[in-house]
Amino acid sequence: MKQRKKNIAQKFMFMSASAALGLSLFAASPASAANNEHTNKKPSFEFGLISDIQYCDCDTSGVRYYRNSISKLQEATATLNQHNLEFTVQTGDLIDRNVESFNTILPYFNKIEGKKYHLLGNHDFAVPTDEVVDILGMKNQYYDFAEKGWRFVVLDTNDISMYANEPGSPKYQQAEKMYNQLKASGANNAQPWNGGVGTEQMAWLHNVLKKSAKNHEKVVIIGHHPVYPANEHNTWNDAEIMQELESAGNVVAYFNGHNHAGNYGEKNGIKYVNFEGMLDTPDTNAYAVVKAFKNRLEIDGFGRVADRTIEVNPIQEHH
Repeated sequence: MKQRKKNIAQKFMFMSASAALGLSLFAASPASAANNEHTNKKPSFEFGLISDIQYCDCDTSGVRYYRNSISKLQEATATLNQHNLEFTVQTGDLIDRNVESFNTILPYFNKIEGKKYHLLGNHDFAVPTDEVVDILGMKNQYYDFAEKGWRFVVLDTNDISMYANEPGSPKYQQAEKMYNQLKASGANNAQPWNGGVGTEQMAWLHNVLKKSAKNHEKVVIIGHHPVYPANEHNTWNDAEIMQELESAGNVVAYFNGHNHAGNYGEKNGIKYVNFEGMLDTPDTNAYAVVKAFKNRLEIDGFGRVADRTIEVNPIQEHH
């Protein structure tokens, strides 16, 4: 609970500063008053989210405290299990290297109560893709599921990459071509630890979004790599992915990890939230409980993850 108290203290300091500037709570605008009015309503459901646990029985390197991920995950588990969560998702990079690390960290992750969903991260490919999928008990590299009016779409942003595919395979050759083109253009996301979403998966994404719009569902996309704002960690074909999300009309947010420092951006009605990595720092944690309401998502952040409210645009809500 240490991290939670720290968050509360930070919020109190912010409120005190606001009061000192003469921002009276009683002078709230009608819009903010309406917002305050609905904050106490019960959410439809809640879910947990953890990014970049990246465990390894390895010595600390820079800001990466590999062994400390066990105690941080234990702390997160204790807090998450105090909530009645519909599910918990980890956004990839459960391990840093060495396939044996799965045997150590998975039992800790599995102590989180309720349904659990995995994403593939670039560090998870200590073994070929099919073996990683089997180890994590995933039904596929990318998939989707629904919860009470919301559709969650899990992408595999390692689909076209040079670490998730066998050298010489069609996808490896495609990755080399995409990487070299980006490198030649001077793109800052032309990094070997990034990847892209392939043609087959893009077609699948288009169909899922089309069906979800027809069913009047609000959509959250979850990937390992970010797509916005522009960053060296971004998916290679970030612009193509964003165009697909924007054209759907009902995508509320894109959640991801990979960039351990975290990030945030808004573009054409979609909110892009890059969650901070649990791995970094010796003892400050990073995880969140997300509360889903009909017209918004409330991110209750712990440790380095900030609190955030994501409003659903009317066009997304009634699409």
